[in-house]
Amino acid sequence: MNLTRTLIIGNSGSGKSWLAQRLAQQLREPWTDLDRIHWLSDEHSIPRPRAEALAMARIAADEQRWVIEGVYGWIISEILHRATALIWLCVDDKECVANIHQRETQDDERLVAMLEWAGSYHKRDDSSGFAAHQRLFEGFTDSKTRLMDRAEITDFFGAIQNTG
Repeated sequence: MNLTRTLIIGNSGSGKSWLAQRLAQQLREPWTDLDRIHWLSDEHSIPRPRAEALAMARIAADEQRWVIEGVYGWIISEILHRATALIWLCVDDKECVANIHQRETQDDERLVAMLEWAGSYHKRDDSSGFAAHQRLFEGFTDSKTRLMDRAEITDFFGAIQNTG
């Protein structure tokens, strides 16, 4: 698998950041989290203007080497042509919700919204839902893999470590 420019997609709580951070470190490539492009604030309440977010994503994707991860299909569809590898973390919604519960320390409106968002991945009919990610995955013609749970994600990264 050519991981020169790796794009990781999947539901919130699927492990995108976990895998992206480790891959970027292992491959010595920059890592871009699309949350930091999409949102103006850490509170995830104020989205960045769409044109500005797309411009930032394109700048990151124009680099020679990278790992980019995120859920936002409307951004991903604009940079997918630059990717050499696509990894879809197709983790069960219940596991994603459990992962969010485990990593979040605050129990507030933001957490409730995030849990609802992750729990609706297979039902959402937007660019960040399961169906949209499936279309992106199926349309991608370079190296790609779909990982279904934490064990497969961990095994995948272990295999990368052993070849690097």
